[in-house]
Amino acid sequence: MRKTVLFVFNGDPMCFIHVLLNALDMSEKGQEAGIVVEGSATKLIPELVRDEHPLSGLWSKVKEKNLVYGVCRACSHKMETLESARDQSLPLLDDMYGHPGMAGYQDRGYEIITF
Repeated sequence: MRKTVLFVFNGDPMCFIHVLLNALDMSEKGQEAGIVVEGSATKLIPELVRDEHPLSGLWSKVKEKNLVYGVCRACSHKMETLESARDQSLPLLDDMYGHPGMAGYQDRGYEIITF
């Protein structure tokens, strides 16, 4: 089975939507797929749960399907969204100097795509 992890660093919603759509598409096609929210993308975490946000429906879907592997602890702290990540029960990743490392995913056979 193909395994892919999508690291999203870009906080632009027009970029983020493609991460959400691709994770859902891969999952629906029987692939293992997950999202790691990094960098400036962590600023979107509290916004995505607001009903009026255009990506809230997709965000809910990826969370329901457990496609969010986690959020960068250091970046969400810096962007002041750590509490929102905790409130949403999102895993906080910090295995590489406070940030999520890619090496562990590579060791487990994941293809890594960055946005």
